[in-house]
Amino acid sequence: MSDVEKLMRAATYAAQKHRSQRRKGADADPYINHPIHVAALLAEVGGVTDADVLAAALLHDVVEDTDTKPEEIEAVFGPRVRGLVMELTDDKTLPKAERKRKQVEHAPHLSDEAKQIKIADKYSNISDIMENPPHNWNDERRAEYIRWGEEVFTGLRGVNKNLENAFEELISRAKI
Repeated sequence: MSDVEKLMRAATYAAQKHRSQRRKGADADPYINHPIHVAALLAEVGGVTDADVLAAALLHDVVEDTDTKPEEIEAVFGPRVRGLVMELTDDKTLPKAERKRKQVEHAPHLSDEAKQIKIADKYSNISDIMENPPHNWNDERRAEYIRWGEEVFTGLRGVNKNLENAFEELISRAKI
């Protein structure tokens, strides 16, 4: 499969898997916009051209948020994409507070490729919180999420200066 075919297949696969999901923001955007944004940040800001990394970015939430099994990812996209997706997949059987704590602890131990996806993921989520927050999130809840995102980011540094600078710039705007 060519790189372009892999990326188009990943985008189509993710769109199908997330087809009935919406983002939490007040506008309830289609969920697929998020993984597309993550992949676009990697390519456009981070200069990432590795098709496996970009495919994993498009697929980073399918195991966590749909009925997709890791074996399905591997069968279609190979073991490397599966591995990256699984590095980024939270254990949804754990309570939310525990999952958030584990993200902070686990961040420094991710592969460099997964760290880049995670930076773009946090960037995308925080920009959504700033521009289109869930209707029931007050300023303190948004600030708490941004602080937690920064905490995760601390363990992701050192892999892509352009992504890191963009994230830091976003955080500085969030604190105004």
